Amino acid sequence: MSGALGTVRVVGTGLVGTSLALALRAKGVDTVLWDPSPSAVALSRDLGAGRFAAADDEVALVVVAAPPDVVADVVASELATHPQAVVTDVASVKAQPLRQLTARGVDVSRYVGGHPLAGRERSGAVAARADLFTGRPWVLTPAASTDPEAVELVRRVVELTGAVVTQMPADEHDEAVAVVSHVPQVAASLVAARLREVPEPSVALAGQGLRDVTRIAASDPQLWTQILAGNAAAVARALHALRDDLDVVIAAVDALGADSGAEAPGARAAVARVVAAGNEGHARIPGKHGSAPTAYTPVVVLVPDRPGELARLLQAVGDAGVNLEDLRLEHSEGRPMALAEIDVLPAAAAGLAGSLRAGGWTVHL
Repeated sequence: MSGALGTVRVVGTGLVGTSLALALRAKGVDTVLWDPSPSAVALSRDLGAGRFAAADDEVALVVVAAPPDVVADVVASELATHPQAVVTDVASVKAQPLRQLTARGVDVSRYVGGHPLAGRERSGAVAARADLFTGRPWVLTPAASTDPEAVELVRRVVELTGAVVTQMPADEHDEAVAVVSHVPQVAASLVAARLREVPEPSVALAGQGLRDVTRIAASDPQLWTQILAGNAAAVARALHALRDDLDVVIAAVDALGADSGAEAPGARAAVARVVAAGNEGHARIPGKHGSAPTAYTPVVVLVPDRPGELARLLQAVGDAGVNLEDLRLEHSEGRPMALAEIDVLPAAAAGLAGSLRAGGWTVHL
């Protein structure tokens, strides 16, 4: 299949561009690399992502992995430079580049907007992974005038990375990612920012909940400024809705805090409704491999913080004949131990707990 695709040119050799190139090289695709930084493209080449681009390359597809604020400029340039090639991009905002291209009169029949919903907290080619997109959504947002054959070519290339392709209009995509990606980034950053003025002994109390909520707060400020600016209207709508909900919570806890909440009719119900609504929303998040949401039972095991202990635990789970659905580790302050929370199907939980206890593990179920 890959042999019929032709040469793929990757413009931009950061995390996403290099990961894409590594994934395509693993499938035997001829991949050429270009980046305005010679050292960046050389590093990507040295990592095995492809070869240096040459002026006489006959390119079938160009993938633009440029920053969101310049992606329209780069797409327009690549369309002009490679008049026979299809051009796609990986920017996380889709409506703005399309509007900018059409406003300039650019023929977008060979342009297919794209957005892989995959990434890491680390950036740059050194953080790239060939399996970065495996099982992750990759949205295509072709314009009404885009050639269906161009869409099909991009779909075939994306599927080689292991991503799950979906298609929607650019505006619909931007409204969706505002809620599932962009606002969560803002929320995580705001929560993490509160820690700046908290005394060290208080920060030391942080548990897995805080780590889960703030994990993405370590993201690149410059990149996220560009993303939020590019999708400002959709993000603003989602943030206003979030603020309305937050105002309800603030009013309720203010009432509860006054005179110990003795005279706060309706406040507890307001808080309960917010938490219950969160339960309903969380239940809609897709399960493993994009399947329907599945309820798992956590089996919590105390693991000594020594080399080989986690591997020994995983071997014990396998020996019990139980499929591990998910795994989280939480380290306790001041203790050389960790809590391993193993998610399994409910029917398997009791049997696994019994098997682990018989093997000498301390289990909480």
